[in-house]
Amino acid sequence: MKFRLFALAAVLVSFAPPAFADSRSAPWIAKARAALGAERALNAVQSIHFKGTLRTTQQVPVADDATATREEPLVLGIEIVFQKPYQQQMTLRSDRVIETTTLDGYDAWVRRADATNESQWQLSLLDSQQVKRLRANTWENLFFYSGIESRGGQVQFGGEMPMDGRDCVKLTFSHSDNIVFTRFFDKKTGRLVKTETENGGEIREEGDIVVEGVRFPKTLINRSAGGTVATITFDSVTLNTRFPSDQFLVPTLLPSHR
Repeated sequence: MKFRLFALAAVLVSFAPPAFADSRSAPWIAKARAALGAERALNAVQSIHFKGTLRTTQQVPVADDATATREEPLVLGIEIVFQKPYQQQMTLRSDRVIETTTLDGYDAWVRRADATNESQWQLSLLDSQQVKRLRANTWENLFFYSGIESRGGQVQFGGEMPMDGRDCVKLTFSHSDNIVFTRFFDKKTGRLVKTETENGGEIREEGDIVVEGVRFPKTLINRSAGGTVATITFDSVTLNTRFPSDQFLVPTLLPSHR
């Protein structure tokens, strides 16, 4: 299975730019946070555990033509853990493969196991750029728009403009020169309308799941610059489970493969 969850996040990182605070953004960040929950509830979040289903498409070979492919649906079970400050684990499950991508501070790895025999698995270590991507993605999920300057990023006010028939405010969250989330928030409610990524991707949210006073989307719709759509629907969201540190450690014993 060649599908990669972290590619969906469209989080691309290199070197951090000088940090600065755009004071025009502050009241809109506060309003966007208020749309998600009270400050006390947001600040209390130490971990998030998502479970759900991912639906997308994949190209598969045509049986009687080695040069051709066809598109077919792909449905995967998905489980995601984020834990402060920088731990993340994302697991994709099909009937053939279980793929787990894990971040532990400055280490990250991918484990691919046979779903019918999990003792058969392979491990790949991720490079420094991939680690940075996962760290930015973890921050984005746990800190609810606030404090990007503390990690060397910046937020810029981009003005007011219509989006999907609503009056919106544009805020650009830059973790580095090439990891940028441009977000459009409804001026009236503070709700997120759309997120654009620096590589031409688009992320939209639908529905709500409210847990311990914090609002999460029921569905995430990720559209790549090339038009591929991946939809994640969450069945459950659990907050503040303490996940043990050894769950995120790089496996040290590699099995032999035949």
